[in-house]
Amino acid sequence: MRIEQYKIEEINGEQLANHKRKLDFVGADVKYLDGVMAKLQAFNIAIPSWALGTGGTRFGRFSGGGEPRSLEEKIEDVGVIHALNRSSNSISLHIPWDIPDNAASIKVLASQLGLHFDAVNSNTFQDQKDQKYSYKFGSLHHVDKEVRKQAIEHNIEVIKYGVQLNSKALSVWLSDGSNFPGQLNFRTAFQNTLESLQEIYSALPDDWKVWVEYKPYEPNFYSTTIGDWGQSLLLANKLGDKAATLVDLGHHLQGANIEQIVSLLLMEGKLAGFHFNDSKYGDDDLTVGSINPYQLFLIFNELVEGMDARGMTHATDIGWMIDASHNVKDPIEDLLQSVQAIKIAYAQALIVDKAALQIAQKNNDVTLAQEILQQAYRTDVRPLIAEASLKEGGALDPVGVYRKLKVRDNLIKERGLKTVATGL
Repeated sequence: MRIEQYKIEEINGEQLANHKRKLDFVGADVKYLDGVMAKLQAFNIAIPSWALGTGGTRFGRFSGGGEPRSLEEKIEDVGVIHALNRSSNSISLHIPWDIPDNAASIKVLASQLGLHFDAVNSNTFQDQKDQKYSYKFGSLHHVDKEVRKQAIEHNIEVIKYGVQLNSKALSVWLSDGSNFPGQLNFRTAFQNTLESLQEIYSALPDDWKVWVEYKPYEPNFYSTTIGDWGQSLLLANKLGDKAATLVDLGHHLQGANIEQIVSLLLMEGKLAGFHFNDSKYGDDDLTVGSINPYQLFLIFNELVEGMDARGMTHATDIGWMIDASHNVKDPIEDLLQSVQAIKIAYAQALIVDKAALQIAQKNNDVTLAQEILQQAYRTDVRPLIAEASLKEGGALDPVGVYRKLKVRDNLIKERGLKTVATGL
């Protein structure tokens, strides 16, 4: 399904006067408004192919109907999201869930929808059909060299698919670890992982990156071989300049200071990018900003400050992607909400009075520093996000337009009520 531009413009027209009133009110207090708007218009967040269907837990999965049955339909769904918010111009594929049978035609379809391909993701946390060796006890860290070789070859195959699609990065997340003390030798597991990653690294094209993700637990609960940002950073440093650490906001123990982690990785030039989501307990994969929007703002405050210090381009110098599971919500609505939350946090970070904050920090004025941050956080920047979308041809209210146009009903008519997205 594709959304015709005139339909978005018609609905925008009904809301335009109210929007302008709100924009004028907020914009009057924003310094360097033109610069802020330019950054918001340029900022895009990649959509993962696996998030376009209904997720689930080990207890069950409840499809909402109209799920994409093929890679082509997943690309069309991302096209719907991008048409509405003009902030989701790329799709990230998970191999082998979404192997492009004809890369040329897939690229044409994406291009027609204003999309390109973000990082490609490998999968050695599941056994695939006709796979010779099992990953039950790990992949890149496995004690059996043949299992490690199989996992290495899969990652190299994923790179080759990515090259066909003009992707520029390989994202690696491993479930490798142990459930019981004594199950494996920690040093051997880490060394095996490093040697495996070195082979994968050597297969990267010159203009590619490898993003090393970490996670403290699940599916293994005693140890994870790449369990935290320090272990990921250690691997990235040993691998070389084309390797960096990928931060998933759900991959931290409760109470972790993610904004400090982000700041230090950025300082070291080793922050690859993000998998955005939110969580209450662990890797809950909830809608971004639904649980702790203040933390999201604090992360972006460190990002803006750190990227500016290094002279980096916000929109393109690191990777921005959502990684969520939509168990009870319409996946497209959830993704639209997540993109909105990310851009709100980004906009709030852009309007922080950084000069005043630096003075407060140098004077150890704790109260003033808090006031400066919270002044930006408490500013309703939604009219700025809406204006950025409007200027790019998107909807003032993406979720509202999605519902008004009855997109999900139309997808169910096209695809059926019982469809299940590939890879889920």
